[in-house]
Amino acid sequence: MIVRSVAEIEDGDRDVKTPNWRSKRIVLAKEGVGFSVHETTLYPGTVNDFWYANHIEAVFVVEGEGELLDKETGIVHQLAPGTLYLLDGNERHQLRPTTLMRTVCVFNPPVTGAEVHDENGVYPLIVEEVRDPADEPAAAG
Repeated sequence: MIVRSVAEIEDGDRDVKTPNWRSKRIVLAKEGVGFSVHETTLYPGTVNDFWYANHIEAVFVVEGEGELLDKETGIVHQLAPGTLYLLDGNERHQLRPTTLMRTVCVFNPPVTGAEVHDENGVYPLIVEEVRDPADEPAAAG
């Protein structure tokens, strides 16, 4: 069992900060569960171009508002708390938060945490050795 809070992640190697967004990587590939989970905060007024050519991503908006542009169709979707979008076709997209927007993102295949967006907004597909739960110390109690 893994229990982890975002407070534990802050300012560590799982806390990735850019001028446009901050991503706290709660679950990564090394956990060996087949997906990764991130809390990502996007800053108002930024324009964020992404294309996860190697991953499927689901994003659930917890806080804030913004727009999601499907760059393949030109359709703009309004985002608000309680909205989920699923990039099940590896769509090129643009996020434009109008307020501070906090999201929970799930990636499949999972990211390792070492990925960096390239000039097209793509994460490379990096494979990492997964943990063996048998190697973990037993929890007290």
